[in-house]
Amino acid sequence: MQHPSDPDPILEHAPALRRYARLLTRDGTAAEDLVQETLLKAHERPPRPALGQSIRHWLFTVLRNLFIDGLRRRRSEAARIDALADARATAATPAQPADQEFATYLRQIGERFEALPEGQRAALRCVAIEGMSYQQAADALGVPVGTIMSRLNRARAALRADAPEPTAARLRIVGGRDDD
Repeated sequence: MQHPSDPDPILEHAPALRRYARLLTRDGTAAEDLVQETLLKAHERPPRPALGQSIRHWLFTVLRNLFIDGLRRRRSEAARIDALADARATAATPAQPADQEFATYLRQIGERFEALPEGQRAALRCVAIEGMSYQQAADALGVPVGTIMSRLNRARAALRADAPEPTAARLRIVGGRDDD
């Protein structure tokens, strides 16, 4: 057990982590946030480096993975914002029969979404709307990853089940795969 006056072996690597984070982000504030997130993760889940791997290497791996996750999350969010902007632009044009059908379709999907059980709705919201990974959604909802996958599968099936045939064929899976 570590004595309170002993230096923290994790914090000893903070300067090197800052340099690496600065290299990755090219932004001092973003680098500091990334280092803080890495240190927090390291303290929440004590280091378990692979055999022959140092704590330093493990910390650098955690930092890099957090950086990549952040990039993916920002790209996913940007794509959703662009899709929303496109949908708003389309909605701003005068309604034509196809647009009215699409508006009805969206309303029906919204109603079916609201009718889902809370667990399925929460899992679908985390993964498909918020862009979380299955693991992040499981952590956020406090359930195992398998439960998230099961709830997503049932939620997607329920959304497709009541959809009229032409509409069901147009449903696209967002935030995961549909292996049915």
